[in-house]
Amino acid sequence: MDLSNICQQAVILAEQTARFLRQELGNVSTSQIEEKALNSLVSYVDKTAEAQLVEGLQAITPGCSFLTEEDTVENTEGDLRWIVDPLDGTTNFLFQLPVFSISLGLEVEGELVLGIVYEVNQSEAFYAWKDGGAYLNGRSIRVSQRPSLPESLLATGFPYYDYDQTQAYLKALEHFMQHSRGIRRFGSAAVDLAYVACGRFDGFFEYSLQPYDVAGGALIVQEAGGVVTDFQGGGNWLHGGEMLASNALIASDFLNVIQAAFKTQ
Repeated sequence: MDLSNICQQAVILAEQTARFLRQELGNVSTSQIEEKALNSLVSYVDKTAEAQLVEGLQAITPGCSFLTEEDTVENTEGDLRWIVDPLDGTTNFLFQLPVFSISLGLEVEGELVLGIVYEVNQSEAFYAWKDGGAYLNGRSIRVSQRPSLPESLLATGFPYYDYDQTQAYLKALEHFMQHSRGIRRFGSAAVDLAYVACGRFDGFFEYSLQPYDVAGGALIVQEAGGVVTDFQGGGNWLHGGEMLASNALIASDFLNVIQAAFKTQ
């Protein structure tokens, strides 16, 4: 399987879908917005973008299966499966805040082998394939080399529907407020991961994540030399709902803070 060629074709597809997203920015009326669950919004834009991506990916990899956010196609298991988020940062999009993205991950027999995050507003295509390195618009990228948490700029996602671990989260947040260069919350986990991969952020953590939030970005971080784990330091980050991603130099200290904060949960 030529992952490089598949990735190139999928990046072009993401660029085409990004043009549609930019075209619809500011055109969605209140009556066209649905609330799927608490604070989880969707509109025709998400669904149309997903349908475009699914159709295009089926042409690139015939016979593939899908795991998608908006269920525009039946979600099934398969040896070759795309994990698709057509608009990561829907709330930002609907409020016209300029951080939202397309996230694509490709699994082969359950292993992630390709990831794409397309940040729509700046036309930045982050992508990687297994053992092929990580790239931003054709340029090789690597995670940062900042050696300690106090020197690091971190990213996170605030709990917005699952509040069971709020106190643990706030404990971790309090520590990072006092022992880092700062914390940012952009509203797109896929973008946060892409920014870790290229060194704009040094680390990212969040819980209550879905596979389509992180499948694209996590592989890019790994191929850029970074570390991705769950809150236990293990590998159940795709379906386990929690993730840390960072450069290798701060990974151990980063994990220690999270484990200390979440130990009673």
